[in-house]
Amino acid sequence: MPSALVATPPNPGSSRLVIADKPLLRFITCGSVDDGKSTLIGRLLFDANLAPDDLIAALETDSKKHGTQGEALDFALLVDGLAAEREQGITIDVAYRYFATEKRKFIVADTPGHEQYTRNMAVGASTADLAILLVDARKGILPQTRRHSVITSMFGVRHVVVAVNKMDLVSYSEDVFRKIEADFRDFAKNLRFTSIYVAPLVAKDGDNLVKKSVHMDWHKGPPLLGYLEGVAIEDSTQIAPFRFPIQWVNRPNLDFRGFSGLISGGNIRPDDIIRILPTGRDTRVARIVTYDGDLERGVSGQSVTLTLTEEIDISRGDLLCSPVSPAKVGDRIEAKILWLVREPLIPGKSYLLKIGTKITPAHIVSVDAHIEIETGLAKPMPTGATLNFNEMGEAKLALETAVACDPFTENRETGGFILIDRITNETIAVGMVRAITTSSGRATPALTDLSYASMEGVPVAPLPGPLAGRNGKTVSFILTSALLTTTLAYVFVKETTLALEIGLAQTLALAGLYYLHEKLWRAPPVQSVENEKATIIDGGGL
Repeated sequence: MPSALVATPPNPGSSRLVIADKPLLRFITCGSVDDGKSTLIGRLLFDANLAPDDLIAALETDSKKHGTQGEALDFALLVDGLAAEREQGITIDVAYRYFATEKRKFIVADTPGHEQYTRNMAVGASTADLAILLVDARKGILPQTRRHSVITSMFGVRHVVVAVNKMDLVSYSEDVFRKIEADFRDFAKNLRFTSIYVAPLVAKDGDNLVKKSVHMDWHKGPPLLGYLEGVAIEDSTQIAPFRFPIQWVNRPNLDFRGFSGLISGGNIRPDDIIRILPTGRDTRVARIVTYDGDLERGVSGQSVTLTLTEEIDISRGDLLCSPVSPAKVGDRIEAKILWLVREPLIPGKSYLLKIGTKITPAHIVSVDAHIEIETGLAKPMPTGATLNFNEMGEAKLALETAVACDPFTENRETGGFILIDRITNETIAVGMVRAITTSSGRATPALTDLSYASMEGVPVAPLPGPLAGRNGKTVSFILTSALLTTTLAYVFVKETTLALEIGLAQTLALAGLYYLHEKLWRAPPVQSVENEKATIIDGGGL
C-alpha cells in the first residue's frame, strides 16, 4: 500500500467544516484528451486529505480492477464515475466535486476533453469563475486547447490557470515550460482573460499540486492549491442591477401568491420598487420568502419567493428588475453562438430559444462572422455561409415574441441562451447576447418612471413634450405669467402702454429671481449607486 494512503484524514471537528463564511470558487478543468484533467483533481483531493475514507478504499479496489496505472493508484477514478469513462480512460460527462480547505470552498467541474463532448465542457464553463487548462508538456498547445480557451472566454470566465502537466516526461525542462507559456500568452492576447497563471506540475505524482515541487525549483510561483486558495475572484452579479427571472408562480392556496426563482443579479429588500418586464409595470416587493423564513434582504445567488403589494398578472418567463437600470426588451438579438450538433446551422429554420426562464420561437437571420480557434478573432463570413459542428460565430436572430435580457458581458444569467431543435428537443447551440433591439431596428429605451427616479438617487429625466427639458419649461412659465400680468394690469389701468410696461417689468424681475434661486439651490447631480456599479462591468470582446 502506498504510504500516502495512511495519511491522517482531517479531523471531523476541524475548522474546515465551518465553511459558511468562506469565499466560494467555482472552477473547471479543461483541455485536450488525455492531458490529465481527472488525474489532477483526484490527486489534489487525495494529497490534501479532502477525499473521504470510503472513496479512498474504493480507489484502491478500482485501481486494481482496471489496472490503468499498473500497480499504482489511478487518481482519475476518484472523479470519473461512468462505466464507459473507466473502461475507455476518458471523461465523457461533467463530474462535479465539492471540497473545502481552511481558506476557501470549492466546486470543481471536471469536463471532457474530446471534441465530441464539447457541449459538456460548455456546460461546465457556463457557471465557472476560473478555468484550469491542462496542457501536455510533450505536445504543447493543441487545437482543442485553443478551442477550450476560446469557449471559456466566450462564457465569461476571466481567470485561467495553464497547468503544464507531465513535466517528468520532458525531464522537468524549464525551456519547454517557458515556450508553452509564451505560446499561450501570445494566443490569449485576443481573449478577455483578466489573469493568467502558468504552473508546471506532474499530476499523477502530486508534484506542485499541494506542495512546491522539489524537481522544478526554478518555478517561483505557489503550488496549484495555494494559488486557488488565494486568487481574487470578483462577483459581478453582486454589484449588478437587480434581476429575477420568474421560474414558478407559487400559489399553494387562496391566501398566498408569490413568484419563485433565482436572484440573478443585485439585491432586493421588502418595500423596494421593481419593474416587471416585458410589460414595463412597476410595483413594490412585500416579502422575501424562503423555507427558513422571511429575509430582510435577498442577494444574488439565492433562490427565493417574492410577494408583491399588488395583484399583478405575472407569468413564468417574465423578468423582475431594477426600475432605474432595467433590462432591455426586444425581439431582435445579436449574439455569439457555439454550434453543438453535426447538422449545420440553417438560417431561417425555426428553433426554440430559451433565455432565463423564457422560451420563444426564433430563427437565425444571418451568420455574420466566424470565430477562429487559432486566434479567437471574428472573421467576416460570406453571405449565406453557416456554422458547422463545434464552430463559433456571430449571428443575428429574430424572435417571435419580445424578451427581456442583458448583454452577456453584463449578466451571464440573463444574457446567455440556448437553442433547441423543435423536433428532437435537442440542445443544438449556446449563445451569448451582444445586443438586443426591436424589429424596427431601434434600441428599446430604458425608461425610468418620474416618481421613482428621485427615490433611486438619479437625476429625473425630462418628460416628453414639445418643450421638453428644464429650460423650455421655464420659458413657458415666464411667458405665460407675463401674459397674465399684462392682461390683469390692462383691466385695472385701462391703458395698453402702461399695461405692457408692467408686464415687461414683472417678466424681467421673475427671470432674475429665478436665476438667483437656481444658482443658490442647485447641487451636483447624484449618480445612481446601481448605475455606478454597473459601469465597472466591461463589455465587448470574447
